[in-house]
Amino acid sequence: MKKRAREQTESPAERMRSLMQEDRILITPAVYDALSAKCVVRAGFELTFMTGFGVSAVRGYPDTQLVSYGEMLASATDIAVALEGLPCIGDGDTGYGNCVNVKRTIKGYGQAGMACVMIEDQVAPKRCGHVAGKTVVSREEAVARIRAACDARDEMGAAGPLIMARTDARCVSMDEAIARCIEFKAAGCDVTFLEAPESVDEMERYCKEVEGPKMANMVPNGRTPVLSASRLHEMGYKIALHPVDLLCASVKAMEGACEALKAASDNSDSMVTFGHLKEVVGFPKYHEEEARYATK
Repeated sequence: MKKRAREQTESPAERMRSLMQEDRILITPAVYDALSAKCVVRAGFELTFMTGFGVSAVRGYPDTQLVSYGEMLASATDIAVALEGLPCIGDGDTGYGNCVNVKRTIKGYGQAGMACVMIEDQVAPKRCGHVAGKTVVSREEAVARIRAACDARDEMGAAGPLIMARTDARCVSMDEAIARCIEFKAAGCDVTFLEAPESVDEMERYCKEVEGPKMANMVPNGRTPVLSASRLHEMGYKIALHPVDLLCASVKAMEGACEALKAASDNSDSMVTFGHLKEVVGFPKYHEEEARYATK
């Protein structure tokens, strides 16, 4: 009971800071809208991630930074409300401009309710970390982005979100990617994320050579080996992100429903009931509130 009371009084950022101190790995599904966020809350997860890939997808675009800061901020706001305090890492992409823009992104996401914001070192417009054609800015510029992000966090005081520093410099070399993570830590970031290591040996090297909390990105059929949560924890990872599981499952279900409708066949066994759907989106809670303020 004491733990639950503490969680309820902590801000999302404070709760995430507490989670980073615990000796266990956090299985983290990614969300992309308020409905997927509600499902994650109902499932009992302790941490989630607002995926730029997913937010782009549900707006009809590939993850190539066609979605603007304003659109991402709107999604972050909707998701944070639906999460009801559950900590969420917001995908801040490249910060949407220079270092002043990075600071605005951190503060905007923090004010929207994100517990942590990820900033990366790709050249804008960035793209998904597991597709071809990535390029990164210089190490100096990359570190400057993270320093600006950390300054924004500190300027917000206790309400400031954690900073996750991402590098895609594995497309240059593993040596460069690790060097950047080390410098990101020196600049003050809270979590590092070396995207797309290509072997278990590379993942182990990253964990050995870079201090502090680290995130592994488990993309099905991606560049990085998909490992169990226990194996990742043994290596030294803190967060096991599953960035597209919910999105892939939803697309498969929708395509199946479309095919069933075209064939005029019964697809009810693969769907939740309408009553369950109403519960997930919040009708029971709404009706409770409505009754509370009813007048005779």
